[in-house]
Amino acid sequence: MLPPILAKLRIPVVASPMFIVSGPELVIAQCKAGIVGSFPALNAREKDGEPPLLDAWLTRISEELDRHNQANPDRPAAPFAVNQIVHRSNARLERDIEICHRHKVPIWITSLGARPEVNAAAHDCGGIALHDVINNTFARKAIEKGADGLIAVAAGAGGHAGQQSPFALIQEIRAWFDGPLLLSGAIATGRAIIAAQAMGADLAYIGSPFIATTEANAQADYKRMICESGAEDIVNSSLFTGVNGNYLAPSIRNAGLDPGELASADPSVMDFGGAKAKAWSQIWGSGQGIGAIREIQPAGALVDRLAAEYDDARQAVAAL
Repeated sequence: MLPPILAKLRIPVVASPMFIVSGPELVIAQCKAGIVGSFPALNAREKDGEPPLLDAWLTRISEELDRHNQANPDRPAAPFAVNQIVHRSNARLERDIEICHRHKVPIWITSLGARPEVNAAAHDCGGIALHDVINNTFARKAIEKGADGLIAVAAGAGGHAGQQSPFALIQEIRAWFDGPLLLSGAIATGRAIIAAQAMGADLAYIGSPFIATTEANAQADYKRMICESGAEDIVNSSLFTGVNGNYLAPSIRNAGLDPGELASADPSVMDFGGAKAKAWSQIWGSGQGIGAIREIQPAGALVDRLAAEYDDARQAVAAL
């Protein structure tokens, strides 16, 4: 059974937190449209000597969603989520946990390591903790360390993608876990959301389609590339972060590299302090589902399209 905070969404979708791309504008638009909006805490980067930008972002998001709810009691906004990268190279983690705890962030998403203290902080302020995993072993560890739910990151997902088929990954997790389970990996249509639920997931975890929205903090060329590309244009590589991820081949070519001849990198090179990320700032991540994205539009319009397709797909499945 889903916790109440995830049970009353317009459609069963959580928008995934995307590096650089996800900011307050996109999160607010997603939540107002009826799905969970999210962003990585590390996206809020202030200059030296300035107050924490994360504090300001959370204040803005909470206040704007509160105003929306007061003006629209019949269609309140969905809750929002903040993603914490718990890898040891994230020197900001302790500070960001304190800020999120103080703001009573309702949904915490953790990545690259399961940390009991982060889950405890989420629970202490009344929130829930979801941890993303790429296999069944990591899934068990996350639940053992106090996560409330799991995000199964399957093959085809954008960013740090898993390598397993969604059929296999969901099947193995559902054999022992009956809590909240989300599926990530090439989900870009309402029919795909239904498919995720049919496999055993509760909700779909969707990222790449939202890159091509007006509210996304992405370069215009990045948005156009999403609209012009398909699954064949996605390359999986560990070179850029040390962990296997999916990237747009045209952006790799634009950086002077051959997508078919990329070297591998060891996980020890991962660095979420910000320095190394700048070297690959024009290498753009994406999942394999972008063949369904052919125009740049407001996030609300994208959610409207997903909702209409989802309703049609439910009727079609019921008629089988």
